[in-house]
Amino acid sequence: MPDIVQNPLGGLSDTLVERARQAQPLVARIEVEGRPARSGTFWRKDVVVAAEQAFARVEEAKVMLSDGSSFAAHLAGRDPGTNVVALKLDGTPDPAPFTDADPHLGALALAFGADEAGVSVRLGVIHSIGPAWYSRAGGRVDRRITLDMMMSGREEGGPVLDAGGGLLGISTLGPRRRVLVIPTATVEGVLEPLLNKGRIERGWLGLSLQPVLVSEGMQAEAGQSRGLMIMGVAKDGPAAQAGVLAGDILVTLRGEGVSRPAMVAQRLGPEAVGQPIELRLLRAGKVLSLTATVAARPSG
Repeated sequence: MPDIVQNPLGGLSDTLVERARQAQPLVARIEVEGRPARSGTFWRKDVVVAAEQAFARVEEAKVMLSDGSSFAAHLAGRDPGTNVVALKLDGTPDPAPFTDADPHLGALALAFGADEAGVSVRLGVIHSIGPAWYSRAGGRVDRRITLDMMMSGREEGGPVLDAGGGLLGISTLGPRRRVLVIPTATVEGVLEPLLNKGRIERGWLGLSLQPVLVSEGMQAEAGQSRGLMIMGVAKDGPAAQAGVLAGDILVTLRGEGVSRPAMVAQRLGPEAVGQPIELRLLRAGKVLSLTATVAARPSG
């Protein structure tokens, strides 16, 4: 008998087709009146999640699932910090169960979205994996997962699966339209507060910051060569009430050096609200310390 020759490419193709079939029930098409349709992920019964940055000022929407069913939806909550928006629907079935996936560098990834024809899929690899990071708005994202693929704005917010069928999270477009993944753990971590309160309460000082070099003459006293110039102070905000002025240079927050705005944001999580925090500043060639009481970041 002749040897049976296996076709590895055919086997890979068949596997990807099966993964696409399994993932289609998770894909949601979100229609907002007067705007292009966008993608979302059918996360749990009566809940669709999507990339928050794609849905400015949305309150009501229509959600269509891959089986053709449609549902009225309303905004349940949004979190610019982690770039997650949650829409609440009524009467949906339970979504298909999926296990969480652990990302591996170089592994295949499939990103799904909604388009005019129905469901779209993009195939790429996990280009890079980094540790947890903080956005400029103060949200903690559990992993920095970057995909080597292109994606349209219409597809942003759909589910991302690995080749084994595990759910990595939802897609989003980062700087220079780089495709990132908002990890499953991050979505799960913010979802209950969004559904119950409509937002994630994070700390706020009311400052606009810009990285700058500390003058050589002040570096020894400041204890560092870089800081954050105060470009603006919100009227009646915590920093203004503490006496912070535009033009000051912030060098430490709660005794820890800061040189990037994200370093400030990561120290202003939900646990910081209502707590006093020491700011060490440079002003007119002198070092001074002020104490501000952290407030909750205003909506919007």
